[in-house]
Amino acid sequence: MTSLLTETATTVPATLDTGLLPGPTELHARLTARLLEAGTRPGALVVVGLLRRDTGWPLAGSAITTVTALLAGALRGDDWLAREDHTEFAVLADGAPADADVLAARLAGVVTGAVTGIHACAGVVTLETGMTAHEAERRAVLCLDAARHRGPNTVVHYRGTR
Repeated sequence: MTSLLTETATTVPATLDTGLLPGPTELHARLTARLLEAGTRPGALVVVGLLRRDTGWPLAGSAITTVTALLAGALRGDDWLAREDHTEFAVLADGAPADADVLAARLAGVVTGAVTGIHACAGVVTLETGMTAHEAERRAVLCLDAARHRGPNTVVHYRGTR
């Protein structure tokens, strides 16, 4: 498995390093534009968060680069990957809510155990007509927080009005 991880990490273009991924500002702008199509083009925002066994040290850049490569390799053709913050990644995904849940589980699964001590979970929100980008991000992060409390590989999809 180590050789596969090394191969994956080295075959993904250097532009996928988290320092070069689109960041929160571009994510917000793209999400705002995508929400204008929510009524005719179903989609979701998936936020993948990393979990660590130890919380005392920042993640090494090489670990983040490996995680980024793994996430990028697990995306479907039209999915769009961005950096939410240092240990969170956002994906704008097309398709039905069930498709987003499958994608979120796959993304969490490729990360968990790939780098020693790092696991992942995800929060998902279905994009709805009239929703703002800020509200979509708030809901996805709320679900990510709930998933983090449940543990590795957990996916929580927003269902509610909070």
